[in-house]
Amino acid sequence: MGSGASDFRKRLERAAEVRSYRGAGISAEEEAALDALEEKERGKRRKVSDAARAEYLVRDAMAQGKFDNLKYAGKPIPGLGESYDPDWWVKGLIQRENISGLGPAAILLRTEDAGLDAKLDAQYTEQQVRDILADFNRRVIDARRQLQGGPPVITKTRDVEGDVERWRQRRAARTPEPAREPEPERSWWQRLWKGTG
Repeated sequence: MGSGASDFRKRLERAAEVRSYRGAGISAEEEAALDALEEKERGKRRKVSDAARAEYLVRDAMAQGKFDNLKYAGKPIPGLGESYDPDWWVKGLIQRENISGLGPAAILLRTEDAGLDAKLDAQYTEQQVRDILADFNRRVIDARRQLQGGPPVITKTRDVEGDVERWRQRRAARTPEPAREPEPERSWWQRLWKGTG
């Protein structure tokens, strides 16, 4: 049992002892003395500032070894010293919790823009590519129109015709040309017959 638990147990036993005296027929003077003692203890607790209480709790936790196995003990804090980013906590949360589809529109659109070509390459028809690009452009324009705070939307709209043409080129480069089948082997009499005629 830790030091804090034994202290708590002692206080609990003392409180039970005081309560048992009250109903045990003690004199009025003794009861007044107990009341004064309790009031004195309450006064001491009120005089202790929050900072002193926090300092005591931290020192007590250190003595119990609760800070010994922290994740970054003796290591630099990641991200400390970089340029100031007002959305550092949102980005950190999204990265730590591996959250997708949640966050400021500006960040989501930037992330989607970075992976949009791969998404287009997975499509089979030109109409599917055009629909995806039209939806993306619509969401970029909507995000620019909304004034909800957060980082500015710097993602540019996509040129639909240019992206469709690049999609065609990538698709053509991926698709191998059909291999010509070699002519079937002909027997000697077929070669001879074809050669004479």
